[in-house]
Amino acid sequence: MYLTRFRVHTARPGARRLLSSPQSLHAAVMASFPHLLPTTTAEVGGGPRVLWRLDHNAKAEVFLYIVSPTQPDLTHLVEQAGWPAAHNPDTPGWQTRPYTPFLNRLTAGDTWQFRLTANPVHHIRRKEGEPTKRTAHLTPIHQQGWLLDPNRQERAGFRILQKPPEQQLLPEGTTHHNRPHHGDRYELTVRDERALSFAKSRQDTSPTQRVKVVTVTFDGRLEITDADALRRTLTHGLGKAKAYGCGLMTLAPLPTPPAPGK
Repeated sequence: MYLTRFRVHTARPGARRLLSSPQSLHAAVMASFPHLLPTTTAEVGGGPRVLWRLDHNAKAEVFLYIVSPTQPDLTHLVEQAGWPAAHNPDTPGWQTRPYTPFLNRLTAGDTWQFRLTANPVHHIRRKEGEPTKRTAHLTPIHQQGWLLDPNRQERAGFRILQKPPEQQLLPEGTTHHNRPHHGDRYELTVRDERALSFAKSRQDTSPTQRVKVVTVTFDGRLEITDADALRRTLTHGLGKAKAYGCGLMTLAPLPTPPAPGK
């Protein structure tokens, strides 16, 4: 497995086209793997799949992250949406590192910072007798609740850490719909909600054929409960809409606390 980071040159027209179309960006990511045909899916034979995510750190600082079973060649992305004149064979415009050694070091009980862009959805029935329909969660409380679901966390191999009581600003209580919620008990924030709407192909011109996906980015802290399950989460993704930049979770070390007296 490999982890790749590519910085997007947001001022370039090619970059703006890719950033405005998850479908086009997914196709560009998949074109980074010479052995995959255009019709090949992102997951083959139930094994690890190609996952990608955009991190919008600032208006002019956008990073594309890719987790993949083989090394990608992002030359075409550098030409479209990078800095082609600034690079040479030693610095081709992206960074790829082996991911397997890191994955193998994960151990139950370890704690990490994490980031995840996901498509939090649930299934509802609007009228009696109708089939259930997959619908996006649209409020931060419900979006957090999607990730805090105990069954989802157990299957994914982690639990989200709780804040120390002295850091909790809001008590557990009820929403305006009188439903229990978690206050701010957890080391978890939701940001960067995006409502995406795009055609599956250039031939799909009907508004009813457009794909609509709501994505959010979660930042938080977790403890590993099942290292094998978490490795699968990191290499197979979490949730729906993986072809549109969702499902890729990455980990980072927790900040080192300051020494006493400093």
